[in-house]
Amino acid sequence: MRVLPLLPVALALLFTSACSQAQPENAGQAAPKGGDRRKDRAAAAAIPGLRQVGSLKGVVPESSGLAPASANSYFSFGDDGNSPTLYEITATGKLVHAVEIGAPNTDWESLSRDPQGNYYIGNCGNNESVRRDLAIYRVRPNSPNEVGKINFTYPDQTEFPPKKKQRNFDVEASLWQEGKVWLFTKDRGQQRASKVYTVPDQPGTYTAQLVTSLAIPGEVTDAALRADGHRLVLLGRGELFILDGNSWAEILKATPRHVSLEGAGQTEGAVFKDDATLLISTEQGSLYEYKLP
Repeated sequence: MRVLPLLPVALALLFTSACSQAQPENAGQAAPKGGDRRKDRAAAAAIPGLRQVGSLKGVVPESSGLAPASANSYFSFGDDGNSPTLYEITATGKLVHAVEIGAPNTDWESLSRDPQGNYYIGNCGNNESVRRDLAIYRVRPNSPNEVGKINFTYPDQTEFPPKKKQRNFDVEASLWQEGKVWLFTKDRGQQRASKVYTVPDQPGTYTAQLVTSLAIPGEVTDAALRADGHRLVLLGRGELFILDGNSWAEILKATPRHVSLEGAGQTEGAVFKDDATLLISTEQGSLYEYKLP
């Protein structure tokens, strides 16, 4: 690209605007100093039930979600700006193999699986609530180029973007349940809530159904449902929320219990390893086990 010597201010503004979508929320802030990183590691080590079991550095770029792959392995992926690839990893972060998916990674943020082995990739990261091309990709890793596309819009969004206080249309957490893909928003406004939508699990174009709103005073980054269906965990950045119930309907009415994971990093992926243990990944590359209370 040629860079003209004129209008340096305009050029700088243009560059900043072009890159803003991919910037993390702390862009522009000074990088953490060594002492701060040591402080965070010490804080993470002090969290009851949390222990680091591996690393995804050099394996999964900016891990943004987790889902079961086999009895002893998991799929993860990178978010906006990374390749459309699912990485199968062990519980300690070793690469088993990588699968390139025949669909674009506009902003992949979530991954879930149904009992038949279909995976649902949430290409619905929407930081500024401006996207009109939201989609979920239905795919089987052994046929990565056969991708079913579930296009959707939100029934309650009429402005692109809405006012900053109302920007609650970014989804980084989803799961399959009862024949539907359930979407949990990451509140970037001031609603202090995660809205819950559903779309059918079949390819097509839909208006999502708004089911409920959960009192989550944080930014939801992933969702995991225990095998017996009686516990939902919503991961946030350095925190998680636990909702229990004897049925899915009860879970969605439960009062969330808050657990602080402060110091663990930018926690973005969560999956049940067993009924009492979560595997948690961070965008910085850490891989943790967490024993649930």
